[in-house]
Amino acid sequence: MDALDVARWQFGVTTVYHYLFVPLTIGLSVLVAILQTMWYRTGKERYLKLTKFYGKLFLINFVLGIVTGIVQEFQFGMNWSDYSRFVGDIFGAPLAIEALVAFFLESTFLGLWIFGWDRLPKKLHLASIWAAAIGTNLSAFFILAANSWMQNPVGYTFNPETGRAELTDFLAVLTNKVALITIPHTLAGAFLVAGSLVVSVAVWHLIRNRGVDTDAYRFAARFGSWVTIASAAAVVLTGDIQSKIMMQVQPMKMAAAEGLYTTEQGASFSVLTIGSLDGSREMFALKIPYLLSWLANGDFNSEVQGINDIQTAYSAQYGAGNYTPIIPVTYWSFRFMIMFGMIAALIAVWVLWTYRKDRDSNNKWLLRAGLVLPLMPLAANSFGWIFTEMGRQPWIVFGEMLTRDGVSRSVSLTEVLTSFTAFTLIYAVLAVIEVKLLLQYAKKGLPDVTPPPEHDGADEDRPLEFAY
Repeated sequence: MDALDVARWQFGVTTVYHYLFVPLTIGLSVLVAILQTMWYRTGKERYLKLTKFYGKLFLINFVLGIVTGIVQEFQFGMNWSDYSRFVGDIFGAPLAIEALVAFFLESTFLGLWIFGWDRLPKKLHLASIWAAAIGTNLSAFFILAANSWMQNPVGYTFNPETGRAELTDFLAVLTNKVALITIPHTLAGAFLVAGSLVVSVAVWHLIRNRGVDTDAYRFAARFGSWVTIASAAAVVLTGDIQSKIMMQVQPMKMAAAEGLYTTEQGASFSVLTIGSLDGSREMFALKIPYLLSWLANGDFNSEVQGINDIQTAYSAQYGAGNYTPIIPVTYWSFRFMIMFGMIAALIAVWVLWTYRKDRDSNNKWLLRAGLVLPLMPLAANSFGWIFTEMGRQPWIVFGEMLTRDGVSRSVSLTEVLTSFTAFTLIYAVLAVIEVKLLLQYAKKGLPDVTPPPEHDGADEDRPLEFAY
């Protein structure tokens, strides 16, 4: 083990941990805004209760997401300085816009929403949560645009004198074909997580606290189920397009997802394969004929390049070396991503069927399924990112920079181990805090609410105040 190995582990752990908060923040911001819009348009108290209830869960998650995101960014300067130097000119623009526009928009209007319940006019207060939700999704757009550049570098030139990639076309970076499909795919996954949480909490209260705010929780269960099902469908549709784009820009990743070593015409998709530890030898396989060719090219009889042929081509193009990712990791992460997403959708269908037409249920198996429901899309999202990043290896910027060339040269193994241990311990503490707070406020149930007074914002007795 050397500094590179530990630096990769550290970035992987902190990134996956941080991304446990991101999709919930993205999805819940919009769902809370929708619930408040329903209250604004109908005046029904149940929508106000649900807005404040899920809004509190959203805020808890938002705060923890910021903390873990800041720690993640420190690593670029600490452990990956050569990588930061190489991509700095490219990433400077989208990440600066994300921080100065999207994040400030999100944070400013979220503050107005938190402290403006009984101080702002209803319409302005509603606009503040929508502005915060838009800011949250804009943040995702610019960050995903930067990540997509790592998958498919565009709009740049390489300066051999400085050894850096230099931006030549910012619009090309934002309209990168990988970004244009990665963004909707990722956002769909975020709504899958958010919808699942809404369902889970509602089902728990419907079964454990029968008769308490039943009407509101029943609506939340159906609402969250529809969001989960629709998001799952969007994930499938965008994922299909994404696999075809991936075949164009990173054929090795597609072959590694299947563990396909030899080029095949009308390639099958392996549902389950048991093989050697390195993934090079197949012992047993359950396959769906022709499906891989469809996923790769939209043609059941098309040719899919195998790992061996792609390795030969890459060696000729980029020089001698091993350009194959860790096959068991790509193979199983791809399938776990699909499996956990499908489980979440099926549980949502079960909940929707159970609570159709204002029906109730005391099914303990439904309660158990509801409790594990939020974990399913979280796992699917995490395995999706593991597949995306590990499938690109050994490249940190595909075709331009190897991962081993991006690590900080002056950082020792001891220093990286120290920071890795410290961050892991901090994240363990934050995980306990996050779970405890979410469970505590989720169990409390819907709050007692008094609708804010109607006013035009000029109430002299209640001046607009801001708390910091």
